Amino acid sequence: MTMDDQKNRASAWFRDLRDQICASYEQLEDTVDGPNGSDTLPPGRFERTPWDRPEGGGGEMSVMRGGRVFEKVGVNISTVFGEFSEEFRKQIPGADEDPRFWASGVSLVSHPRNPHVPIAHMNTRMIVTTKHWFGGGGDLTPIFPIAQDTEDFHAAFKATCDKHDPAYYKKYKEWCDEYFFITHRGEMRGVGGIFYDYLDSGDWEADFAFTQDVGKCFRDIYPEIIGRHMNTPWSDADKQAQLVKRGRYAEFNLVIDRGTKFGLMTGGNVEAILMSLPPEAAWP
Repeated sequence: MTMDDQKNRASAWFRDLRDQICASYEQLEDTVDGPNGSDTLPPGRFERTPWDRPEGGGGEMSVMRGGRVFEKVGVNISTVFGEFSEEFRKQIPGADEDPRFWASGVSLVSHPRNPHVPIAHMNTRMIVTTKHWFGGGGDLTPIFPIAQDTEDFHAAFKATCDKHDPAYYKKYKEWCDEYFFITHRGEMRGVGGIFYDYLDSGDWEADFAFTQDVGKCFRDIYPEIIGRHMNTPWSDADKQAQLVKRGRYAEFNLVIDRGTKFGLMTGGNVEAILMSLPPEAAWP
């Protein structure tokens, strides 16, 4: 298989995963019972907006706003190519030898309406320079952590990791805990999950299969957790706690997140890159 074949398979998978997740979330919008009056809202639907990158490639934003379950959720795909800037190429493996790159992926951030439903993030990607690798993961940020949700979320990812390499879960869980740490606050962003990058075992098929399974794992476990809590009533105090947690989320994504920096420094679509920001937030 050529590198072009691999690129095409990866980008097609990211698009297919996007379609599966969007369909699942629209189904949740149809079935929620409408706590706190959200049943007066029409079921949310994704709006898809394609965009082109002048330097090469583009993507498609899929964003739902003002839904009954999801106050805002984005599931974006992109495939971009070109050359890294002289400054940025020093930070990317293989780019110092040749500045040309290709990158494709899917990225999701969910900001539910109900404070009892956790915020969530997932992304998987393939990047090619003179080297090539996969990266991604998924993590959960509850406003009110529930032990069973945390246990089930981690168990799902552990089962996925163990299917491919028994060493993966411990390594990628620890990487997630280290990465999603708000350094200026001295606190974790949420209850973790897994995070991996620079995955190139020498077996592209195996690495791609793992990356697909990471996406499938999140696709399945997060809606299950949503379903447990989307009909739970909430108080004004619950909503205020959610807004404060969203503020923390925004701080991380704007100050620390490497994906945000990568997108901005490679000329990506600004609205797609900042899709992760919540519709409302607060600071105490």
